[in-house]
Amino acid sequence: AMLDGITMGGGVGLSVHGSHRIATDKTMFAMPETGLGLFPDVGGGYFLPRLPGNVGMYLALTGDRIRAAETCALGITQAYVPSSEIGKFVAALTSAGALDHALVDQIIDRLSRDPGPSKLKPYLTMIDRVFGQDSVEDIIAALEAETDEWATEKATLLKTKSPTSMKVTFRQLREGASLSFDENMKQEFHLACQTLQGHDFYEGVRALLLDKDNDPKWDPVTLEDVGEELVDRHFQPFHNMELKFD
Repeated sequence: AMLDGITMGGGVGLSVHGSHRIATDKTMFAMPETGLGLFPDVGGGYFLPRLPGNVGMYLALTGDRIRAAETCALGITQAYVPSSEIGKFVAALTSAGALDHALVDQIIDRLSRDPGPSKLKPYLTMIDRVFGQDSVEDIIAALEAETDEWATEKATLLKTKSPTSMKVTFRQLREGASLSFDENMKQEFHLACQTLQGHDFYEGVRALLLDKDNDPKWDPVTLEDVGEELVDRHFQPFHNMELKFD
């Protein structure tokens, strides 16, 4: 998979589960679902908790957009190939005849370059400490307790996301760390069905994608208003649900 451009949401699902993942100078990678009233789907519950430390939780809750240097450093992608060299990369693959993993590795090694320093590297220790807290509320409180301006900006950013989505995502990633890929995909199916019964996904799409006023009215409004019962409901098996679409 060549992440040669915007790779968000569904694009992530189409790429990160592949055997070889290539970043370019055009790569823009993010899982922005908490800002849409959704959750990291397309296998997000599987691959995000398997990233180093607690950076998966960070990416899931904040929806931070990262570039090739970060995706390579975190293992999301295996190599960096300049976008201008992608044609050569494809030509090498198509002219190789029968391909196996070792041969693809050789082609990648020949064409790959250094993506440069990661902008997240100075903050990884803080990310591990803060995003390893026991709840979303604790994460925000820990960010606000930091003296770094970067942490203050992330705390402010989290407060713009769907409270329900953040709490569902937090639990999704904590559980996803011990689920198989198949188990995770079944869980995401249940989460998606339950999300479609709620309010925030429709409101997020309206505010960010349709009207583009970037002013979603979440319901519930605050993290404190999102009770455990509401979070638990998202993880109920689909066959136990009574679907009600207005």
